[in-house]
Amino acid sequence: MNNSSASSLLRRRPRDQLTCPRCGKNTLVLDLNTGEQVCTNCGYVSKDIIEEEGPEWRNFSKEQGAADRSRVGSPTSLAMHDMGLSTVIGLESSDASGNALQSSMRQQFERLRTWDRRSKVHTSADRNLRQAFGELGRLAEKINVGDAVTEKAAYIYRKVLEKKLIKGRSITAMITASLYAALRDTETPRTLKDLAVVSGVKKNALAQSYRLILKEMDLRMPVRDPAKYITRIGSKAGTSERTQRRALEILRKAQETGGSAGKDPMGLAAAALYVASVMENEAKTQKDYAQAAGVTEVTIRNRYKTLKESLKM
Repeated sequence: MNNSSASSLLRRRPRDQLTCPRCGKNTLVLDLNTGEQVCTNCGYVSKDIIEEEGPEWRNFSKEQGAADRSRVGSPTSLAMHDMGLSTVIGLESSDASGNALQSSMRQQFERLRTWDRRSKVHTSADRNLRQAFGELGRLAEKINVGDAVTEKAAYIYRKVLEKKLIKGRSITAMITASLYAALRDTETPRTLKDLAVVSGVKKNALAQSYRLILKEMDLRMPVRDPAKYITRIGSKAGTSERTQRRALEILRKAQETGGSAGKDPMGLAAAALYVASVMENEAKTQKDYAQAAGVTEVTIRNRYKTLKESLKM
């Protein structure tokens, strides 16, 4: 075997696995055919029959090019009613050779697809999860949250369904409350009002469902940090970056003195921005921050007095 063909069968290992234990040089490579880790300097075989730890990237389809590195199937997910483990009858109208199917065969496959869809939701729990997770995907897209929050919300809702808390209650309200619980657990800055707007469920109903989930599932949520709302409120109100940094400093000092304990984080963040605007001579009113934060001007005035007392301004 020449050098060019041999090099095509060898692959470099990560830096921490390149040092040869015999000669001490960073010349270890992996032979993809034999699965052996070999030193190209002294020929020492460090390990044999190494298991491939990476994902399967090979594509065995003749119709697609070798550059296509698509995975074999989608990953599992709690946010799918069947967790992504069920089989799917494709929509192709051709056989393995690429020839078009006859009309009778196409009709037969269409009937098979129909029964395949029906068989996946044959129980009430499956139908419930399918409807709930469809709503969850829509809500997550509306408020722009990541997969980690969505998976957490799906996990909470599955536990809610297991405890039969959904009986007699709205699926939309319970899945939205589960999403809010996931947002609180991951400390993602979204409010109950935001979810009420995108879900169409009244805020009081969402709060009631959320309290039910906390009580029955014995969940302990972390205290929300008002500093995480500074950027959001400041962006809506058009506050400068300098004022936002000053507001973060004000909140940090208020937390050190205990002046922020037990206060609503949204109102406290808006009040800190207002104080920072006054200190930076930025023309922003209490009404501007009240509208950006979704609180009343009275709340901002009260939190403003609290900050002034705690910081002795």
